[in-house]
Amino acid sequence: MAMTMHCDIVSAESEIFSGRVTMVIASGTLGELGIMPGHAPLLTGIKPGPVRLKFDNGEEQVFFASGGFLEVQPGTVTVLADTAIRGHDLDEAKASEAKRLAEDAMKNAKSEIDFAKAQGEFAAMAAQIAAIRKFRRK
Repeated sequence: MAMTMHCDIVSAESEIFSGRVTMVIASGTLGELGIMPGHAPLLTGIKPGPVRLKFDNGEEQVFFASGGFLEVQPGTVTVLADTAIRGHDLDEAKASEAKRLAEDAMKNAKSEIDFAKAQGEFAAMAAQIAAIRKFRRK
C-alpha cells in the first residue's frame, strides 16, 4: 500500500474534496508543485489552473482552482481557493463566454482598477479553458 496524506480542497463557498491522496500537483506562483507524503511544511500562492490529485489505486482526479493558497502541514495538504470546481463539472462554453466578456471589459475599462479586475478574470478564464482541454485528454 502506498503512503498517503490527507488533502482538503476548499473554496469560498464549500469544501470540494476531503480524502487520502498519494500526491497533489498544482501550479504555484513560482512554478509547478508536486507534494507527496513527508513533504516539508510549506505555504505558497497558487495560480489559476488545474489541481491534480493522485490516489493509491492509480486513479487521478482533476480540479480547477481560480488561484489561492496551498498549505502543507505534516500529513495534510490544504488548497484554499476563491473558486474550486471538479474537472467533470467544468463548462468550456461558459468559460469561453466569460473570457470574451472579460476581454470586452478590458477594452472598455474606465480606470486602471477596472482594467486590472477584468484582466484577472480574463487570466482565470483562460486557465480554466486550458484545464478543461487538459482534462478532456485524460
